[in-house]
Amino acid sequence: MSDPSVPVSRRQFCAGVCQAASCATFATMFSACGDADSPTGPSAMASPLGTVPGRLAGSTVQVTVAGSSLANVGGAALVESNAGVFLLSRGSESAFTAVEAVCTHEGCTVNGAAGDVYVCPCHGSRYDRTGQVVNGPARANLRRYSSSFANGVVTIAL
Repeated sequence: MSDPSVPVSRRQFCAGVCQAASCATFATMFSACGDADSPTGPSAMASPLGTVPGRLAGSTVQVTVAGSSLANVGGAALVESNAGVFLLSRGSESAFTAVEAVCTHEGCTVNGAAGDVYVCPCHGSRYDRTGQVVNGPARANLRRYSSSFANGVVTIAL
C-alpha cells in the first residue's frame, strides 16, 4: 500500500501513467475488430470457398467450370491465377460475376462465404456477390470485372 503522506517521484508518476495508457490502448486494439462470435468477427459463420485455377491468356483469365462449385447456379469459388485472385459466382446458367478477392480494408484475400455474402478472414468485412460492401470495416467495394461464358469456360476480362 502506498502512504498518502509520502510524495510520488516524477519517475513513478510517469511510469504509472504509461502503464494505464498502455492497458487502455491494448484493450481498444483487442476489441476493435470483434471476435469470432461477433457478426463482424472474421470467422463468424463463414465457410471457406473452393479454389479453382485460372489460366492467364493475354488480357484475360480463363476458368473451367466443370467439376467445380461453379458448375451449379448459385455456386462461388476463389480463382487463383498469375493475374491475381478473384471471386467468381454463378448467377444463372450463363451469367457469372467476377470481383477482385483483395479486401479493400487492409488487403487480405477474401476467401470465405456466408450464404451469398463473401467474408474477409482478417477483420470480417462482408461483400455481396457483386462486390458491394455489406458490413465494414471496409468502406470501398471490391473491383468488378466483366466476364463471359462459352463452352464451359468463364473468361474474365482484365
